[in-house]
Amino acid sequence: MRREPHENVATVLVDPRLLPDLELELMAMDLQVWPVRTAPICTDGPRTAFQIRRKLLMQHRGAWDLAADWTPVWVGFGPSWHAGDEPLPWAAHAALWQVLDGHGDHVRFHRRLGGVPRLSLPRDIAA
Repeated sequence: MRREPHENVATVLVDPRLLPDLELELMAMDLQVWPVRTAPICTDGPRTAFQIRRKLLMQHRGAWDLAADWTPVWVGFGPSWHAGDEPLPWAAHAALWQVLDGHGDHVRFHRRLGGVPRLSLPRDIAA
């Protein structure tokens, strides 16, 4: 049985005031930010974003309540981090965690990756 192709992503709650700057910082490192609300793999992005945010907030029983209005995003790894079918290198994880740690007051995340269906850039951008 083969696993469906997927993308390794970190799920992050981001203060909307930080999101544009964080996205630029991560893009410079070939890390791709996908707001869940508008992600091309979501048939009902707003609902999926609500569910992800709610789940993360409930898991922390009040500790993350300041993030109740924050934007859930998936952060994926661009082509420079991949080497064929090899697993994602630990350096990729470390680079992402370091950036997120630097914005600790404006992001909430678990230090682990999940899998979502492949997120692909539009052809005019990917080329």
